[in-house]
Parts: sequence; C-alpha cells; structure tokens
Amino acid sequence: MQKRLLFTFTAISMLGQLSAQKVETETVKVNANLYDDTKLLYRNEISGGLIIHSNGFGANFRRGKHITGTRKGVFECEFVNYRHPKEVKTVNPSYDASKGFYYGKLNSFLILRPGFGYQNVIFSKPEKSGVEIRYVTFIGGSLGFAKPVYLKILQQTPIDHYYDLTIEKYDPAIHYTDNIFGRAPYLKGFDELKLYPGGYAKLGLTFEYGVHDDAVKAIETGVCVDVYPKVVPIMANQRNQQVFVSLYLHFLYGRKWF
Repeated sequence: MQKRLLFTFTAISMLGQLSAQKVETETVKVNANLYDDTKLLYRNEISGGLIIHSNGFGANFRRGKHITGTRKGVFECEFVNYRHPKEVKTVNPSYDASKGFYYGKLNSFLILRPGFGYQNVIFSKPEKSGVEIRYVTFIGGSLGFAKPVYLKILQQTPIDHYYDLTIEKYDPAIHYTDNIFGRAPYLKGFDELKLYPGGYAKLGLTFEYGVHDDAVKAIETGVCVDVYPKVVPIMANQRNQQVFVSLYLHFLYGRKWF
C-alpha cells in the first residue's frame, strides 16, 4: 500500500513539473512576438529619385539623419531644367525634313540646388501598410546655368531650291521662322555656359508608404522658389524673370540604417 502511494505521489509531481515547463515555454513565445512588433529607429537615411515640376523635370539626391524621433536633418542636391511659360515648339512648314525648335528661345536654363532642411513627422505610420506624413522645409543655394541655343540655319546658294545648312547661335535680329531649319545638337553651346548664382526655398509634404521599416518609398509634393539677383534671359521679346516659382512632385526611393 505504501508503494502505491509513493508511486502516485511521484507521478503527480512529475506531471506538475511538465505543466510548469509548458506554461513557461508559452510565456517566452508570447514575449518574443511582442518584441518583433517593436518599431526601431533607423537614424541614417539615403535616397534619390525623379522630380516632375510645373516647368520641367530633374533628379534629386538626399542624405538624412534623425535629430529626434520625429525630426530629421536632411542634405539634398538636385538638378532640374526650367522652361519658360512662353516656350512653344514649332517647325518650319516649308520643309518636310525640318526639325522642331522653340522659336524665340535664347537660352536653355538648368538649375543646381544644394541645400539643407528638416523633415518633421505630422502623422506616424499606424501599421506596416499605413502612410507616414511629414512636412519638409529646405533652403540653400540655387546655381542657374544659361546655355545659349544654337539652330540650323538655311543659307541661300546660287542654285535655286538648294541651301547650305549652318549652325549658328540664335539671334532674333536675323533668324526667323522662314530661315530656321531646326534645332542644333543639344550639347552645342555648353562651352558658353553663363552662371547665375542665387538661392532657393522649398516647402512640401512627404507621404512615406513603404512596407519595410529599413526602406524608403515616398512621394513628396510642394512648392519651390528660386531667386536670382539678375533677370535670366530665356526668351527673346518676352518678359523674363529673376524669381521662379514651381510646383513639384518628387518620387523617392532609398534605404535606412542604424
């Protein structure tokens, strides 16, 4: 009888130990799941992408670093072209093989913007499939480059209906729609770039929609203002400006790390 009682007590003790071990294992598993859902702060970020704005397009590079959990300092450098609102593409209707050109365009205008700014979180991403909204502010230098426009010009020869083609810098005093055959190669004139130093300011909203916390996928939209001390001569016989205002849409892709 004593042996039976001893066996029963031993069996009950072993079952209790097994149950305790099972409960302890389940508790560790739950804690592990809670840890996996914890959001990590990636302090460093690098990104780049394409820009479409109301007067052209371009590309952008950014390097960012968190100052606080919701505020980020960002260096950016972007390169865009700028088209005058009065630019209209046309062709010489007298010649079937003529190339398109912008009549009255004196210079192609390109802008390099190195600057620094901040991103501040307005609404954090509630879950992986959500969207984080930030407002951004930038200020920096705006280096404008004016490249003179070159055209293919028709020159009369002694033989009727035969012309020589020459490449000349556009001059509104002597070049008209009837003697312009078309645009010259775009690289012509880069050795005559004229620099217009100035500054820019930018204000926008960034919508980050990436699923992975260590990746950058975002769309940014806003307004950018470039200011120059002198008027930039883009078009002949049109009002040229020294202040350029454009709306932009920016597609950003990149990565984050600690």
